[in-house]
Amino acid sequence: MLTFRVEKKVFDFTFGAGTSRGILHHKKSWFIHAIDSEALFQGIGECSVIEGLTPEYLSDDDYISRINQAIYLIGDLNAADFKEQLFTNFSSTEIEEFFNHNSSIRFGFETAILDCYTGGKGIYFNSPFVTEGLKIRINGLIWMGNESFMYEQIEQKLIEGFTTLKMKVGAIDFNQELAIFRSIRKNDNSKNITLRVDANGAFNSDNVMVRLKQMAEFEIHSIEQPIATGNSELLKRICIDSPIPIALDEELIGVFSKQEKLSFLNEINPQFIVLKPSLHGGFKGTCEWIEAAEANGIQWWITSALESNVGLSAICQFTAQFSNPLPQGLGTGALYANNIDKGLIVENGFIFSAKH
Repeated sequence: MLTFRVEKKVFDFTFGAGTSRGILHHKKSWFIHAIDSEALFQGIGECSVIEGLTPEYLSDDDYISRINQAIYLIGDLNAADFKEQLFTNFSSTEIEEFFNHNSSIRFGFETAILDCYTGGKGIYFNSPFVTEGLKIRINGLIWMGNESFMYEQIEQKLIEGFTTLKMKVGAIDFNQELAIFRSIRKNDNSKNITLRVDANGAFNSDNVMVRLKQMAEFEIHSIEQPIATGNSELLKRICIDSPIPIALDEELIGVFSKQEKLSFLNEINPQFIVLKPSLHGGFKGTCEWIEAAEANGIQWWITSALESNVGLSAICQFTAQFSNPLPQGLGTGALYANNIDKGLIVENGFIFSAKH
């Protein structure tokens, strides 16, 4: 039988992390400690929330109430039962429905119980990341800020050996952002440096196509979520007409069943999707998105949702199961001054485990 203990932790950013939704200084996570009373193993998982983006997070009190509801619903399931049902559907419709609508909580319980099942050793998936020391190529994330701060980040990422940069846009003057692209391309063409852009929905129907055409000059690999969610007709037109390949992220939140995922991708037909297990249905939902994407000829990559190294380690192990050559978005472990050490190393544009 499983018992649970819940612990809240606030992580402090080492700098003001700018997005189009504002500047982040702190980040909350709730840690699920799953204890197997028979085997005496204890696993740890992370429920990671991004305020304003995680739909099930309304307040701290409401969120902890949802976690307690999950504990109640799981009831007498043991670690083996939970793992067996993890990537199918739970035998209880009520449990499945709850986790569908509480993606970050699902991810927390998935990681906690997978860790518990394998003996509490921080092994969530028996993947090459763990067994062979596989190095996963990742992009270097450039946060929004003033022009000089963004140049500093770019220079540092290039020094650190990154060959793919992902740049957040939409916070400073757009012409300044174009100037930054111009500066990068003056020194490195697209064969040397791949540029990804994440707009976080910053553009609108009046300016989106003009701005996409302006950015296309700089050989942009892809742009995530150019417009805010909820405008499917405009989004479909953009995916057809954009000179820059479109990657969808926030737009995928709240699409639950396999059939809904297939229908959504068939209708919108983006060139890429970007998957965050904490936002897109946990590991189960992410697997379904991958299956739907590949059925529609759409490429994908996986990224973290600002998890600490606990959640990030689990996502790395999960990602390493797939033979995906695209750089992944898994380089967020150095964001926090008070992160939890899980033996993750970022070096020369790769992430890998020091434990191998």
